[in-house]
Amino acid sequence: MEWFTINAYYFIPLWAFLLDCLVGDPRSSWHPVVLIGRVISFYEKLLYHAEDSPERKLLCGGATVILTLVTVTGIALLLLMLAGSIHFWVAYVLEILIVYITISPRSLAEAGAELAGLLARKQLAKARQRVGWIVGRDTTELDESEITRATIETIAENTVDGIVSPLLFFGFFGPLGALFYRTANTMDSMLGYKNEKYLYFGRAAARFDDVVNFIPARITLFLYLVAALITGHDAKNAWRIAKRDAAKHPSPNGGYAEAPVAGALHIRLGGFNKYGDTMTFRAYMGDADIPMRGIHIKKTIGMMYICTILAVITATIISRVVVMI
Repeated sequence: MEWFTINAYYFIPLWAFLLDCLVGDPRSSWHPVVLIGRVISFYEKLLYHAEDSPERKLLCGGATVILTLVTVTGIALLLLMLAGSIHFWVAYVLEILIVYITISPRSLAEAGAELAGLLARKQLAKARQRVGWIVGRDTTELDESEITRATIETIAENTVDGIVSPLLFFGFFGPLGALFYRTANTMDSMLGYKNEKYLYFGRAAARFDDVVNFIPARITLFLYLVAALITGHDAKNAWRIAKRDAAKHPSPNGGYAEAPVAGALHIRLGGFNKYGDTMTFRAYMGDADIPMRGIHIKKTIGMMYICTILAVITATIISRVVVMI
């Protein structure tokens, strides 16, 4: 029985991935990530005070990060212990569910496929509206090329925090590691803004997210190189562009997923983005050898799924090594 339970553990990433393929990411107010958001909001209301000094906001923001991580992982640990006291299979299913809610390849694929379909049917107005749901920039005047760019950038960058990072954290630290990562990433998405409210209070969440994604982002680069090779895209150019452009991204991690995709498809990501009345410029990644079209979204989705499979295999191997140690 012990041999069986240990070997069953290694299949958790696979079952989580297959569950995501079958079910996707259910939208519910009781979704665990939504509940994590409520924990974050609780501590934010408790510790954030607009009148505080920048130093105190930094301190309280750091406390919010620590308290949220302890609370979420602590609750999950208690639930796993309770499930384990009932039966092995109850705990095993819960572990699968924990990893499942930390990954989102199907959500990325569905969003991208919908936009590719709208572009193929020349429904630009609807495509502008839909892409506005997944990016923060102004999308009201985007053409097909810019809609494609925004979608590909989203899919590529989210391959790190929506797939590779949680799976790698599972590999090293188990289901609680994957949940720990998802909590850190959710804090960044809620608090990690450079606006008046969160410039200091959210800095700890943003920096911590950069730290936990640092190694996974660079592993994602190599996964995309293999994915480009498997799918018949230009892996050699992907590597060339990654070496040249990955570090140009404003995020310390985002470019390591976007640059190889740009190189593999011979397209150029980055450029001008409008936020409200402000126009900003993000360094280019890749060369504009081919005009961007909706078909490039589908090609990116294909590479993203190969990356997911490779990440599942990598997490399985890592978990096996960790258990043996």
